[in-house]
Amino acid sequence: MNRANRPFEFFTASYLTRIDNERAMSLRQLRDGLDHCSNPSIFYHTFQSLGDYHFLTEGFSNDVAQWVLAALNRPRLAEQLGGLDIRGYVDLARLREDVLLIIDEFLRASPEAGDLEAFEPFYFCSSKEVLVPLGWEAWTLVEFRRFLERMGHASFHFHFLVSRLRLHLQSNDFSVWFKEELGLEGLARQVDRIDITMDTIDGAKARLLKLVDRELAA
Repeated sequence: MNRANRPFEFFTASYLTRIDNERAMSLRQLRDGLDHCSNPSIFYHTFQSLGDYHFLTEGFSNDVAQWVLAALNRPRLAEQLGGLDIRGYVDLARLREDVLLIIDEFLRASPEAGDLEAFEPFYFCSSKEVLVPLGWEAWTLVEFRRFLERMGHASFHFHFLVSRLRLHLQSNDFSVWFKEELGLEGLARQVDRIDITMDTIDGAKARLLKLVDRELAA
């Protein structure tokens, strides 16, 4: 069995939430707020919200899409915003641009909808990441599998999804370690295909465990 030159170190992350000074009561105000809010605010309403609402099987895990649906009753626009696959983004600037593009296209087609008052305000929030090492180090796939089974939601979310922003790759910490340290390129590609946006974190973790078990049995 392959032994890594560098172990996989498991971390967990928590986020200190701050309610910012801005809110929106219309789609146009939301658009303007998203245009100049901080990157931590964009992160909070997209990447972090997916981790917070990982258990949802209906609705949207994207805060912006959920508000457009619930507070503005614009299901088609909400579906477009909720359809953004954040796995494909390696920086928040590009994600912000695409969210604004979708809203701008909607406003061009329906300018009268821009200033209609929402049922409730959208409060802009931001967060600060607090990273905590779990003290687990895996040198082999067997050791990795044992720790993975014990991993909580926050740790999985950090290594599988948030890692894209840190790595600037459309990948994740697991796949990078499988490929670079264990030489398991096939396993790395399969893990990259796990779609966390179409499943719960528990479901995505179960898929990863199944792939690791298949590799160990080969």
